[in-house]
Amino acid sequence: MNLVALKMLMGDRAKYIGILIGITFASLLITQQSAIFTGIMARTYAAITDLPAPDVWVMDPKVQYIDDIKPLQDTQLFRVRGVEGVDWAVPLYKGLLKARLSNGNFQTTIVMGVDDATLIGGPIEMVEGRLEDLRRNDAVIVDEHGAASKLAHVLPDGTRKPLAVGDVIELNDHRGTVVGICKVARTFQSQPVIYTTYSRATTFAPRERRLLSFVLVKGKPGVDLAELCARIQDATGLVASSGADFRWTTMMYFMKYTGIPINFGMSVLLGFLVGTIVAGMTFFNFTLDNLRHFGALKAMGASPWRLTGMIVLQALLVGSLGWGIGVGGAALFGHVTRNTELAFRMPWQLLAISGTAVLLICTISALICIVKVLRLEPAIVFKS
Repeated sequence: MNLVALKMLMGDRAKYIGILIGITFASLLITQQSAIFTGIMARTYAAITDLPAPDVWVMDPKVQYIDDIKPLQDTQLFRVRGVEGVDWAVPLYKGLLKARLSNGNFQTTIVMGVDDATLIGGPIEMVEGRLEDLRRNDAVIVDEHGAASKLAHVLPDGTRKPLAVGDVIELNDHRGTVVGICKVARTFQSQPVIYTTYSRATTFAPRERRLLSFVLVKGKPGVDLAELCARIQDATGLVASSGADFRWTTMMYFMKYTGIPINFGMSVLLGFLVGTIVAGMTFFNFTLDNLRHFGALKAMGASPWRLTGMIVLQALLVGSLGWGIGVGGAALFGHVTRNTELAFRMPWQLLAISGTAVLLICTISALICIVKVLRLEPAIVFKS
């Protein structure tokens, strides 16, 4: 019976391909748009992801996300260090400063000031140079994407020459010598990221009474992070959050206060509806065309469960093929655009989501057909 079901499905090539195209399109659109959405959300907390060393981020209670910086007093660093369970605590400066380019234009950059003594908070992956070179005079490290694009030298013929080690940039009227190129995750605004020491960053920044953005904390071995955060909050009056919680807080801010979720949600919903309509209608028409065959099988004694199994097999086959082709197309799209500004991130959870959506599409289509077949009178075989 299963072989009969497959021959019935593939016998009408036009309808078979039509069903497959509908499910493939739905799978491709759902997976691709979800992956772009996930990539954009991951960029909102890229600065947190790039700093895996600290367990806890300490900040002003009014901070809503990573870029919503409320500077702290420098004395708060020493108060945090005095909390029981803290292994080490270092300062971190994060701010937006204007860099003057070689052609006279200005480019907003994200400047990260890391601890002078330990360099904790610096980039993990260096493309050129060493992290220790930040201890040189006026030293800065630039991310490779920014160095090759927005901070690149513009030559007279209009071509761009990437910023390289040894070049000099001007940050807020201060000299910065590039001593390294690093690799970091792209930011939400795709702005260049520049690393330097904390003391040098506070020199670059406009003078304010408070310049300490965050305190990065590492707990002692065996210390419960939730308990450590509670101790820091009780002792300082500041907010202490683990890296995972801070990432979640940042992402939820953008989910709540921007139009990103609804925009991509509409695209995903559109893909689901189009796939359901195209695949459902084509599959239903396919069933109508084969009613005589189903009627003959029913007249020969095929049970309702056997006929239901045949339809389910047909739906699962086209669903699996369509889902595989759609996901493969989305993965290929992500691979082709991996070095562009497009945000694309496809974790395994997205495959589960798109697979569930395709399964739902196939279930709806199969149920419509099953109802039609189960209500079928075997006498239809003898009608002209």
